Amino acid sequence: MRLTRRALFAGALAPALLRPAEPRYKISLAQWSLHRAIQSRLMTNLDFPRVAREQFGIEGLEFVNQLWGAPTESYVQRLKHNMRETGTTAVLIMCDGEGQMGHTERAARMRAVANHHKWVDIAAELGCTAIRTNMYPSEDPKTPAQVDGFLKSCVESFTALCEYAKARNINVLIENHGGISSNADVVVRLMRMVNRPNFGTLPDFGNFPPEVDKYESVRKLMAHAKAVSMKCGDFGADGKETTIDLDRMLEIVAAAGYRSWIGIEYEGTRLSEYEGIAAGARFLRSRLA
Repeated sequence: MRLTRRALFAGALAPALLRPAEPRYKISLAQWSLHRAIQSRLMTNLDFPRVAREQFGIEGLEFVNQLWGAPTESYVQRLKHNMRETGTTAVLIMCDGEGQMGHTERAARMRAVANHHKWVDIAAELGCTAIRTNMYPSEDPKTPAQVDGFLKSCVESFTALCEYAKARNINVLIENHGGISSNADVVVRLMRMVNRPNFGTLPDFGNFPPEVDKYESVRKLMAHAKAVSMKCGDFGADGKETTIDLDRMLEIVAAAGYRSWIGIEYEGTRLSEYEGIAAGARFLRSRLA
């Protein structure tokens, strides 16, 4: 039987049409979800790739610098080896305790910039796309004029850090992480003032004071998002988070056109860390199916 050109063309397309579409998101695990296990020495940072892969089937790793051993060259190479062995991928490093990027004194905030350089270098060595920083002030700004001065200080320090990170293909991210950083309007102002392609946000679904509309705040932060943190604290019998409408949050993420990693960050106490992470993974996978 002789096939027409149209039939041949349709046959060539068939395998592609049958191929499953790439998922919109990939799942990562925020290491802070396991901070009690690590701080109790039930596991170490070097075990994190194995635990993420074998216990939860999760590929992406979001490290926390507070939970590391000494970040020496040999330590980083051991961590890279463990990632290769488990087929895991480094997504980002959350950096805390390295100084106040919004300090009123220039010398102090530039020291903070320099303190972050090693984490930019380590992130690049591990294959991360970003580090997460904090925009903490030395004094909490309360008046509009104080907020303006704080932002001016932050522009200098974050511009300098972005310039250093640019050469290493690393993004510098701000998370709503308490204090003024949980004011989405202030964070968005900083994004626009720095205006660097490797400067962005890491919206966390849960890090807002009770009086703040978390859903509207995440919507604002998503305009600059380069990572997303699915904060969760408890899950009910129906498999849904009991304190945050995660379906609504994921709709906001999708509406922003975001297509990258979503990190599970479990911080609850009723469920164990392992149970909470597993519940978060089940929920997220059910929404990505």
